[in-house]
Amino acid sequence: MEQSKIDWPSFIASMAVILIVCIPLAYAGDSAALFLQNVYDYIARQFGIFYLLAAIGAVGFLLWLGFSRFGDARLGDEEVEFSQMSWIAMLFCAGIGAGLMYWCVIEWTYYYDAPPFGVESHSPEAAEWASTYGMFHWGVTAWAFYCLSAVAIAYPYYNRKLDILRFSVSCNWLLKGNNHGLMARLIDFLFMIAMIAGAATSLGFSTPMIAECLKWLFGIEHTYKLEVIVMAVCVSMFVISVWLGLRKGIKRLSDINLLLAVGLLLFILFAGPTLFLVKTSLNGVGLMAQNFIRMNFWTDPFTNSGFVESWTVFYWAWWVAFAPYVGLFVTRISRGRTIRQVIKGMLVFGSLGCWVFYMIIGNYSMFLQLNEIVDVLGTIKAVDGSAAIVATLEAMPLAPLVIAVFTVMSIIFAATTYDSASYTLASSATLHLCSGQDPARWHRAFWAFALGVMPITLLSVGGLETIKVMLLITSTPLLVVGVFMSYSLVKTLQHDFPG
Repeated sequence: MEQSKIDWPSFIASMAVILIVCIPLAYAGDSAALFLQNVYDYIARQFGIFYLLAAIGAVGFLLWLGFSRFGDARLGDEEVEFSQMSWIAMLFCAGIGAGLMYWCVIEWTYYYDAPPFGVESHSPEAAEWASTYGMFHWGVTAWAFYCLSAVAIAYPYYNRKLDILRFSVSCNWLLKGNNHGLMARLIDFLFMIAMIAGAATSLGFSTPMIAECLKWLFGIEHTYKLEVIVMAVCVSMFVISVWLGLRKGIKRLSDINLLLAVGLLLFILFAGPTLFLVKTSLNGVGLMAQNFIRMNFWTDPFTNSGFVESWTVFYWAWWVAFAPYVGLFVTRISRGRTIRQVIKGMLVFGSLGCWVFYMIIGNYSMFLQLNEIVDVLGTIKAVDGSAAIVATLEAMPLAPLVIAVFTVMSIIFAATTYDSASYTLASSATLHLCSGQDPARWHRAFWAFALGVMPITLLSVGGLETIKVMLLITSTPLLVVGVFMSYSLVKTLQHDFPG
């Protein structure tokens, strides 16, 4: 069933922000990129500590919640809507998007070249940390941000029988049911802006990579025009998916991509240096487990190398910006599950899914570098990350097939990111939306097109660095909302389960 009555204040405000940001950036060019970079440096230095504290708090809170008596609380009183496998596939595709396809191949190079903890560059110890830190940034802590939002939204939505599906639902206890008041609208407005920036980040990373793959496959020139065409193709795919609906659209795309991912990863594992991949992966997991607390608490107070600000703060800002969106989407697909099941599913299966990509594709890329088969690091410095990714894939057996599958997966990941994002934005700008209902199709399709404006503009101005700046700026206010959200959830659960 669909609801079509639009919440025009939220709709107009969000569209106005897209235009207000994109139009000046398009005209200001390089000066805008320099200004935004200065803003990023200032926020990362002055407020980066709060992102680290938020990450620690999210992990600790969820562990307490999952093992407490509240973990048995069920989201609603209806049957589970989706199978375990489809549920995992959808939350994974919505949660990571095509950004994972970009970073899992080359993220290790940055840590190998400028490692953390004062380790010597290009040393064996640097290689160890390089194979580990990507898994940390895409692991339990990242999914804790997502999961906290999901549980905080889902419980009051289903158990209070609310007729709206918005981020402000997470603060329902504090808002005292006033879900259309000024404070609720402010919370939803902050979410929608962060959501737009978060989607732009993921698509900004993936679009040049997809264009570079198409260049290799078809011998066409990689230009900004090609990137716009790639974006248009992704938009068209998810508009079709949106029109088909949640079950026929997002679910099918997610299921297809899960099968493709399993096939590609198994092929690389067994056709590549299997023993090296297994040994490096086990070593990385052990190193991360041994240093998990240290990595979460590391602030780099003595060397001020910039590693924490450039990477950990950036990633935590990305997850914070994406968390309400993923939370809303996971809420929609998690009816009937318990809080403990949602926490376990997201922290365990979400993390494992990301780790496998880093273990196999990332470590394969490192193997090529260490054995002087492909100069991945040199390609990044001489050209860019997208070219390094294609160079890595080109070295694999059956390279044309591998690159083709990798490209299709990246497009579908981008499509499901757009798809899920447009769904949640449309939900937030719909006046009433009860359990089991969906926003109007035209409304979802509209946001699908609108979401493409931001990454296209940012890529034309300053590339990926500018995208990172926008992400940090827009996610900062959500740190404050996260505190209120957690408090509101605890008060609601204590009221429903006294004792």
